[in-house]
Amino acid sequence: MTTHAPTAPARGTRPLDVVLPELRRNAPVLPVVLLVALLALPVPAGAAASGGGGTGTVADAASALVVGFCAVRAARAVRAGRRPLTRTAAVLLGMPVVGITMAAFGASSAATGVAGAARYLQIFVLVPAAVLLLIRDARQFRLLAWSFVALGLWQGVIGVHQNLTGTGASYMGEDIRAVGTFGSTDVMGMATVVSYGLVCALALAFRPRAPRQRSAALLCAALLTVPLALSFSRGAWIAAAAACTGVLLLGGVRRAGRALLAAAAAGVVLVAGLGVGSAMLQERLSSITQVTGAPDQSVTDRYTMWAASVDMWRGEPLTGVGLKGFPDHRDSHASLALSAASDTAGAGSGFVRQPLLSPHNMYLLVLGEQGLLGLTALVGGWAALVVCGVRRWRRQRTGRNGPGGTGGPELDCALVACGLLIWQLTDFVYADIGGPSTVLTGVAFGLAAWWAVGLRGRPGEGGTR
Repeated sequence: MTTHAPTAPARGTRPLDVVLPELRRNAPVLPVVLLVALLALPVPAGAAASGGGGTGTVADAASALVVGFCAVRAARAVRAGRRPLTRTAAVLLGMPVVGITMAAFGASSAATGVAGAARYLQIFVLVPAAVLLLIRDARQFRLLAWSFVALGLWQGVIGVHQNLTGTGASYMGEDIRAVGTFGSTDVMGMATVVSYGLVCALALAFRPRAPRQRSAALLCAALLTVPLALSFSRGAWIAAAAACTGVLLLGGVRRAGRALLAAAAAGVVLVAGLGVGSAMLQERLSSITQVTGAPDQSVTDRYTMWAASVDMWRGEPLTGVGLKGFPDHRDSHASLALSAASDTAGAGSGFVRQPLLSPHNMYLLVLGEQGLLGLTALVGGWAALVVCGVRRWRRQRTGRNGPGGTGGPELDCALVACGLLIWQLTDFVYADIGGPSTVLTGVAFGLAAWWAVGLRGRPGEGGTR
């Protein structure tokens, strides 16, 4: 039997002859890749306000261009008689508009209502819809997932350098908290980006018949655990643990058991190797459960603001107090235990008293400002995405090689989408949409929506029709 060696590139082939066809093939999704890459730039001062506000960043401006570009493409598709979205996708992405619009009318002023509605629509409707429409197939989906990994590695490298050189944000009197380019006023920014990259890398390691991608993805996932630990973000730790466990279980129970054992062993080695930092990590971990007794002030503030949000909802149970109304109603509903501001310093910034403008819980923020109407519309859409995503994962898991096989050709895409949803919905218990990295949340929901409710092409391709 004659064997054939792999065909080598022709001598006259230039690098551009290989790169240009790839660029043309992935052209529709490249604007979204550029949007992700812009988050690697330093964040301007004043852009890290919480509570869905902020002065806007270059990435926010780029997201508006991406949405506009996608709107033009969708209009052309409609004129040509093609359906850009499935009915399910249109309903799920359109549901939040009802609650957002009603809450905007209840805002303290027209300008406040418009600004708040624009932010919510950007993150939960427009950017996800644009990403969903621009992705054509699994190849482009993976390109976006790898851009998440690359951004996480970039921010992680900066964060580790900040910890080692004492140039990070202030934590327990030392400038060692890893925050990347987001600065001390947005300590959750780098943790969010690194967590996205970690979840995507772990999920991409399950791509069938792609040993090189699996090896590279596993290496990236292992590297990203270090800056995530040095972010000292308890909410990101909990969400990452839930998402990674979910990805491993969806990828296969046996492999999940082996991977969890390996991760536990690696965690022991990493914590032991951090020296003095291990004590800080242990103290930070133990503070998660310190609700009573002697919790630190950040835990006290968080639970106090959660209670204030619930009290606001009781006053206006159907529509809430209006968009961006939490700061105006906070003091009249919070107890005296609330400190009203947190201290930030380091990472190139001086000492700043940052006001607490949101409850740091997305569900309670929506409940207080948009009432049951807004919460039902928003969370109902997310729950439907989870159900649809898991249903398509089951077809990938059992469609190609049977229940015990390695899964269909898009198993890694299924795990990326489900993992990002698990991370985001868990993290929303401890965070909201404030900060410059928020635009990446919209992209993550778009990736999940493409997998869950996007138009599909021929079986195994995952493209739009």
